[in-house]
Amino acid sequence: MAERVLRLLRIRGRVQGVGYRAFVHEQATRLKLCGWARNRRDGSVEVLVSGNASAAEALIALLRRGPPGARVADIMEDNAALDALAGYGDSFGILPTL
Repeated sequence: MAERVLRLLRIRGRVQGVGYRAFVHEQATRLKLCGWARNRRDGSVEVLVSGNASAAEALIALLRRGPPGARVADIMEDNAALDALAGYGDSFGILPTL
């Protein structure tokens, strides 16, 4: 059985107003990952991703580039608590700004 991970990411740079969350949603769905993405008031994007470890790593590599117009300065990564995935156990969503 493949290893499963739950990671919380904070992406900084020019990542709002460039379709970054939609890009995350598209890529995560394609990779069959679960979780969510949301803008933060500080200008960053926060992403919770759950699923196969190799698929999660592939997503993180894609997020380092981002969509056209984005400039990713940094991705901070942390393991996340299971309660952060509440309501998104089998899909990927976009949440309101926090």
